[in-house]
Amino acid sequence: MKVARQLFDEMRERNVVSWGALMAGYLQNGFPLEVVNLFRSMTLVDCFCPNEYILATVLSSCADCGLSVEGRQCHGYALKYGLVFHQYVKNALLYMYAMCSDVEAALGVLNSVPGADGFTYNSILKALVGNGYLSEALEVFGRMVKECVKWDSFTYVSLFGLCAALRDLKLGLQVHNRILKANIEVDEFIGSAVIDMYGKCGEISNARNVFDGMQTRNVVSWTAMLAAYFQDRCFEEVLKLFPYMEHEGVMPNEFTFAVLLNSCASLSALGHGNSVHTRAVKSGFKHHVTVGNSLINLYTKGGNIEAANKVFADMVYRDTTTWNAIISGYTHYGLGKEALIVFQDMLAVEEPPNYATFVGVLSACARLGLVREGFYYLNQLMYEIGIQPGLEHYTCIVGLLCRAGLLEQAENFMRTTPVKWDVVALRTLVNACYVHGNYRLGKQVAETVLDMDPDDVGTYLLLSKMHAKANRWDGVARIRKLMRENILKKEPGICWIEIRNHTHVFVDNKSPEFSQIYEKVRELLAEIEPLGYVPDVSTVVHDAEEKQKGDFISYHSEKLAIAYGIMKTPPEATIRVMKNQRMCDDCHSAVKLISKVANRMIIVKDVNHFHRFQDGFCSCGDYW
Repeated sequence: MKVARQLFDEMRERNVVSWGALMAGYLQNGFPLEVVNLFRSMTLVDCFCPNEYILATVLSSCADCGLSVEGRQCHGYALKYGLVFHQYVKNALLYMYAMCSDVEAALGVLNSVPGADGFTYNSILKALVGNGYLSEALEVFGRMVKECVKWDSFTYVSLFGLCAALRDLKLGLQVHNRILKANIEVDEFIGSAVIDMYGKCGEISNARNVFDGMQTRNVVSWTAMLAAYFQDRCFEEVLKLFPYMEHEGVMPNEFTFAVLLNSCASLSALGHGNSVHTRAVKSGFKHHVTVGNSLINLYTKGGNIEAANKVFADMVYRDTTTWNAIISGYTHYGLGKEALIVFQDMLAVEEPPNYATFVGVLSACARLGLVREGFYYLNQLMYEIGIQPGLEHYTCIVGLLCRAGLLEQAENFMRTTPVKWDVVALRTLVNACYVHGNYRLGKQVAETVLDMDPDDVGTYLLLSKMHAKANRWDGVARIRKLMRENILKKEPGICWIEIRNHTHVFVDNKSPEFSQIYEKVRELLAEIEPLGYVPDVSTVVHDAEEKQKGDFISYHSEKLAIAYGIMKTPPEATIRVMKNQRMCDDCHSAVKLISKVANRMIIVKDVNHFHRFQDGFCSCGDYW
């Protein structure tokens, strides 16, 4: 190119062919900005009018550089000189607008200029699918079929992307069937698109069949298969498949690491996630936003908010998802004050908050009982920013009023707000009635929940506990009868703890190392008795003697897991336990005191919240 430019500059006379040759050379060698600069010189200095080939080259260069303003100016040239009707120019215009994400302009070119070929449709389909214009993409696809335009590999990739976005398995099967009938080779690009489509449509076995049948697989194919397992909630399969990818010598990219880290987060497999984190850093992906966001997700779900905060602080680039992740993480840990400080920092750096941001912010207000601030964010700031409040935001307000003990106001808010409430919002109020002891309102709202969802086991259990606390054993018996009639069964309390990358599972009143663990539990309970611990048997839903009730709650799964953690980890190690149900009142009281006598930080994640126990206190403020 250096020699070509020297020859061009030495030419005494130049015409559109010489200008066009040099521009094409720059474009083909990856210097699109030079093409745009040459075009300016050609029209302003030598006053040459561009032909269709030069204009197509310049438009392609604008597309590669993302120069939408210059691209529009070229569009003006095309209209002025009548070049827009050349297929080269029309396709280049569509490609330029597609690359600049100006879908409306691309559709305008498609609909206003006659004639279209496969490249035309491929460009517009890619733009429409990539920018979420799915109904328009279906319409364009219909036109393509009607006009019998020949499909190529780019067409198939776009169409599978459309089927994946629509979760339209029927259409996806039809497109896949056309590939099989036409005996088209499924390369890495098409294969990855097919795997992604089946994964998003929930057909994981079909995705795996396509993956196993591919002759060659690249990092995109592997990541597509891992992502398909992740979307189907087969998180363990993700971690099992990854070593085979390494065995084939395929190097993971930032998206591969994101899928792996999010799978570890979903399993709360912090030890495994730490290993993946180390591998991502060694592979050079430390500063990729998608990896950073996944790491924050891993550590917030795995019970290590300090590590999540360190990842956030070390990130060079952040997007809205980054800020949302750390705000939500602080909120789940009961650190509402820290969440609101981060939100103010987000506004200070002019990162635009979105719908999800305010779910985290309002949840933080609920954790702190900040009624006035919560309504300010809901009624003023969201409207100033232009975000329409939704069900999740209104549910946070219900939780806020409940946390503040304003149960009647919460009920009134639900009655007067024009939104279709779901079971989650109503159960929030039921739980608050249980915590605050307002059993009359709790029973009333619980009946509404069960009318909406007769199979909601959690609400049956809350009702049963309300009756038990009030010594209404006839009510407990009635709830049990209803559950039997609806063939509903209480899920056993299960906890798990990860020690040295091995997960140990505990079930209420059961343990693989029975004698040692039970002895450790008895020892811990004896140690906290002088601190004022008295077994809270008020929520035991069995009409039995006090001693029997005490024996029943003494060996709940979280106590077993914590005792095991204390036995098997160094004295300074933090104990992290995951639980599938709401933590009971007795365990919560006991673990607060155990954290004091054992001088340990104990983190328990139950179905509602993270509980961070330290020195006899819990981050939830005894409300969960």
